[in-house]
Amino acid sequence: MTKVLKEELPLMARQIRRDIVRMINAANSGHTGGSLGTADYFTALFFGDVLRYDPSEFTMSGHGEDMFFLSNGHIAPVLYATMARAGYFPIAELGTLRRLHSRLQGHPSTAHNLQGIRIASGSLGQGLSNAIGAALGKKMNSCSKLVYVLMGDGELEEGQIWEAAMFAGAKKIDNLIATVDHNGLQIDGSTDDVMNLLNIQDKFRSFGWEILSVDGHDINALLGVFEKARTLSGKGKPVLIDMKTEMGHGVDFMTNLAKWHGTAPSDEQTAEALKQLSETPFGDY
Repeated sequence: MTKVLKEELPLMARQIRRDIVRMINAANSGHTGGSLGTADYFTALFFGDVLRYDPSEFTMSGHGEDMFFLSNGHIAPVLYATMARAGYFPIAELGTLRRLHSRLQGHPSTAHNLQGIRIASGSLGQGLSNAIGAALGKKMNSCSKLVYVLMGDGELEEGQIWEAAMFAGAKKIDNLIATVDHNGLQIDGSTDDVMNLLNIQDKFRSFGWEILSVDGHDINALLGVFEKARTLSGKGKPVLIDMKTEMGHGVDFMTNLAKWHGTAPSDEQTAEALKQLSETPFGDY
């Protein structure tokens, strides 16, 4: 597992953003906005001593380690960049995003036996259910580790999410820490316009969840909220982190614009983005 000093975490987040922009530009296809928007979350989770994992000991069962599930699988570029930087596979492989026969498909896939991937998450709305199943499995196997899952706010329009949320609260799945990437945008525009979610926190709270909030671009705040969530585990309630982010964060011409949900940057846009996301000591792939 790659070790990153706390003061280096913002640099790692910036490097992951550089990776994302370069990967999607090379593939000329992919989901840029949400990937950039969650780079700080992934950095804190994987490199901030939050997720307890070891790439060399990865198993599909996840016994003896924390588990992470990406439900909104279209932001696979940020997951792949993080996993490569964490040591799951060679960093150079990031250049194969979306190529024929690549292990790095447009949405995470289990078909290629890629270390770190336990579910195929191309279809939205299923990750929370998968995470609950894993959390139940840990309880049955007397494994004290935790299960983390990330969902998108637009994804909350899927009915399966709410069945899962109701189940987790009713069955006291208290080894589960779920996060909603709350950027207010989806492929067709504002979530308020497409399908108003109203108060996400009140909805989950009514199903028996503990609720926490965080600025998704403040790494110290993210580390703090993860620590708080961990202290709440084992107390009879699942935990939801309502994480406020900006789509396209880090690149000014992409920030808070729904058109960047699934748009690949041109060569000129990539050059400008990389100028804003200056080089880091971690180096490009």
